[in-house]
Amino acid sequence: MFKKLALASAVALSVLAAPAVQAQIKVGVTISTTGPAASLGIPEKNAFAIMPRTIAGKSVQYIVLDDASDPVAAVKNARKLLSEDKVDVLLGSSITPNSLAMIDVASEGETPMIAIASSLRIVDPMDAKRYWVFKTPQNDAHMMTAMSAHMADNGIKTVGLIGFNDAYGEGVMSEFGKLTAARKLTVVAQERYARNDTSVTGQVLKLMSANPDAIMIAASGTPAALPAKQLKERGYKGRIYFTDGVINDDFLRVGGKDLEGAFLPAGPFVVAKQLPDSNPTKKVSMDFIKLHDAAYPPGSANSFSAHAWNTYLMLNNAIPVALKTAQPGTKEFRKALRDAIEGTKDLVTTHGVMNMSKTDHMGFDQRARVMVQIENGGWKLAK
Repeated sequence: MFKKLALASAVALSVLAAPAVQAQIKVGVTISTTGPAASLGIPEKNAFAIMPRTIAGKSVQYIVLDDASDPVAAVKNARKLLSEDKVDVLLGSSITPNSLAMIDVASEGETPMIAIASSLRIVDPMDAKRYWVFKTPQNDAHMMTAMSAHMADNGIKTVGLIGFNDAYGEGVMSEFGKLTAARKLTVVAQERYARNDTSVTGQVLKLMSANPDAIMIAASGTPAALPAKQLKERGYKGRIYFTDGVINDDFLRVGGKDLEGAFLPAGPFVVAKQLPDSNPTKKVSMDFIKLHDAAYPPGSANSFSAHAWNTYLMLNNAIPVALKTAQPGTKEFRKALRDAIEGTKDLVTTHGVMNMSKTDHMGFDQRARVMVQIENGGWKLAK
């Protein structure tokens, strides 16, 4: 009898000590639905709301938090999602500074993270911390390659730069700077401003005094319209370039006619309807647009909602693989999911074909960007 009781006690203790297996997969999300980056975060939130709640036969719970465009809040949200909600994967944030701040949290918690921000610094250089981190948007390097080539092909010789005084602006301008010599471009002025600034008059005057052939605005969301509007007010006649971080209707609304004629590199989703049927991303993009149009005003799906949707495509591809070796709610499942994401091959997304590797946690090639022009208040595929 004593042996039976001892055995029963041992079994009970082993059950209590075993890691808790969740009946569902928990996905933690922190994005910027308020603050300066709200024009990015709100479309992303809309995409999360329509994601299927079942993957590979498992129920999926999305826990979505707002970080108010603040890196400190993003870190707080990430810690809560890992420690209290016990999520299996962490998604976000909308912007580079927030995403960079979250890397330590994901690494410490040994939880895979998929960022929805663009900077190459989020996944490079690969190290022990970035081992856990992936992202859906194209790298700055991809976009700057397209932009610098477009400048050179159109006779641009001198360029002025103005961008955010944070990791996003610095990252974009750094990648652009690496290409200027090869494209025979000369940067004649560089200025910076904060996301919440209401005037850049001083910076604009300095840029115009340098008289560049073109000016690149290394900013994202609606705050990127500010330099363009003030450049037009001051009579600047050269070409204006933006980054892919501006692609949403709020930006077009805020910038209005002052944006007309500007160029920018963008993911192919932005002009999905204008793509040839042979483009592999067109069908996936149109399928997402159809789903989005059924839930929201037709035509409101944008580049940022598509970046968020791609996190679902990645998880839908990786979760069945991870489930072969572990169950949700365990350290083993988080590791298996990380490995499965890194093993992604030939996954067609709304922005390109994704092929991950141990050294590339973004996975796109040059097929993941096109040049776009702002024309009649919309996006037109540039020839």
